[in-house]
Amino acid sequence: MATWIERTPGGQGLRVAVKDLLDVAGLPTTAGSRVVAESAAPSATDASCLAGLRAAEAEQAAALVGKTNLHELALGVTGINPWFGTPVNPLDPRRVPGGSSSGSAVAVATGEADVAIGTDTGGSVRIPAACCGVVGMKTTWGRVSNRGVWPLAPSLDTVGPLARDVAGVAAGMALLEPGFDAAGAACPQVVGRLRLPAAGEVDAAVDGALAAAEVDVEDVELPGWAAAGKAALLRLATEAWECDHRWWATGRLGADVARRLQEGSGTTAQQQEVIAAVAAAWTGELARMWKRVEVVALPTLLALPPLIEEAEVMMSIRATVPVNLAGLPALALPVPCRPLPASLQLVAPAGNEERLLALGARIEAAVA
Repeated sequence: MATWIERTPGGQGLRVAVKDLLDVAGLPTTAGSRVVAESAAPSATDASCLAGLRAAEAEQAAALVGKTNLHELALGVTGINPWFGTPVNPLDPRRVPGGSSSGSAVAVATGEADVAIGTDTGGSVRIPAACCGVVGMKTTWGRVSNRGVWPLAPSLDTVGPLARDVAGVAAGMALLEPGFDAAGAACPQVVGRLRLPAAGEVDAAVDGALAAAEVDVEDVELPGWAAAGKAALLRLATEAWECDHRWWATGRLGADVARRLQEGSGTTAQQQEVIAAVAAAWTGELARMWKRVEVVALPTLLALPPLIEEAEVMMSIRATVPVNLAGLPALALPVPCRPLPASLQLVAPAGNEERLLALGARIEAAVA
């Protein structure tokens, strides 16, 4: 039951799971936290982004099947939850499921849902997708409404779908944004390859998938990558403290979440100015790159998902956070590797989710 915090009766059509960070009318929002759950009342209304799901339910084309578990307060990348249990990674139960949208990834990976809705502030859709061998989409910041979604870091928070394949993610996008259609999107032909210090088998898997898809690959360099990641993490911690410090004050959060929240408590005005300057420089660097390539490819994780007892390495192997600082869309999809699938991450300019899905579908078919 660790995959789920609340099951619902469901119905006909596409089975949709929702991370328990989104308000669902009639159900409490726990944010995966014991202390939050104890005082949480049933939500009066749905999160705005669920309007498409409700419309599909009315036509018996989709059905909400429950609210999924997550890393407490969405502030973590392992998916380990001491209060509601840790969702079991279906690829290898000894390994972390990834976070924070752990239950969402496991629900689709195990076939308990066709589509799951998660959130991504620093990688929280893409990381569990990578750990569990499914597809996950981080949407462009601001494209999908966050109203009614528990805030972690509002300037970085996004909502996005997970599914077992690219077509399922496209169906999830159509629920989040009625009218969304990637069917006619042009498939990018020029892909930039960003090389990070990844494990050899992961790099080989990424390169092999791009070769199989027969796209033109051009190596790119992004000197601002590391600085953007550092700035994004500080911004995330700072905003998380502003949003959730009242729960830290109870002394009843999990130790890892309490520690990470406190890291954001002392950010100075000067540090905030540095973050803004780094973000501006990073956006400019990416804008120059988009003149050369249409999409950038890199691993989602720099190594295969670790064993649960080695979960702390997740912080150092994720390759996701700088994307959030720029507010760009990104797609994570599994590609062949041993002993587990690796995850290829595709990043595009803002508003180009359709382009990512077109290329993702091409790669998926090429490696099948």
